[in-house]
Amino acid sequence: MPLYAALTYTADVDWSQPEQATELAEYRAFAAGAQAVLRGGQALYPTATATTVRVSGGKDGDVLTTDGPYAETKEALTGFYLLECADLEEAVRVAAGLPAAWNGAVEVRPVIQFSR
Repeated sequence: MPLYAALTYTADVDWSQPEQATELAEYRAFAAGAQAVLRGGQALYPTATATTVRVSGGKDGDVLTTDGPYAETKEALTGFYLLECADLEEAVRVAAGLPAAWNGAVEVRPVIQFSR
């Protein structure tokens, strides 16, 4: 069956902090209900912890790093889930159960499965 990445975009919060406990409970409930198709996923630390990497002049060029996210937005990439669903319609139906879909956005994208 195809794999889909469900990328969550929400307010840029630190999910490891106690004040996020109520919303984290919603995500745990989602995970429990989606066990049949859930193949992985994690929350991400806030964008302030990000490091953006670029290589100037091609693969042998200088490595340049910048603290923080690639772009500043109202909603940040805050996590992801890997879903194994029959088709995009099922993946969208599952993603609609994510709390991020209710107060942010969930981007569903097919995963290319290269041979192992």
